[in-house]
Amino acid sequence: MGGLFGWLLNGAIFLSLVPFIPFVAAYLIAILRKKTKKQAVAIAMDVTTPFLYISVAALFNTIFNSTLGFYIFLLILLLALGLIGSAQNRLKGKVDFQRLFRAVWRLSFLFLSLGYIVLLIIAILQYITR
Repeated sequence: MGGLFGWLLNGAIFLSLVPFIPFVAAYLIAILRKKTKKQAVAIAMDVTTPFLYISVAALFNTIFNSTLGFYIFLLILLLALGLIGSAQNRLKGKVDFQRLFRAVWRLSFLFLSLGYIVLLIIAILQYITR
């Protein structure tokens, strides 16, 4: 069991280092399962978001020599849930939790993708200048 767990853990770490691989894989699998392109992109975004959380937090920790990266992004996620849930409550008088989580999850994908690109460029520049 330890060998299988270690293998899965190493695979998850690798996919977190290069989060575009899970995106492409999920997209291709969804297309092969006869999903529309819009559905395939949505599935790929949903699958890739956890890998982006891990990789952006790791890049943040590496660049800023910190251990708080994951917690900072978790706090931002919780704040986004609260703000969007509050706006939904004001506009519709109730909170649709499924739509709330989907909206925050997809927005997380967008912002984490941008964060991944920016932090990766900063990390490469730091590596070159050392």
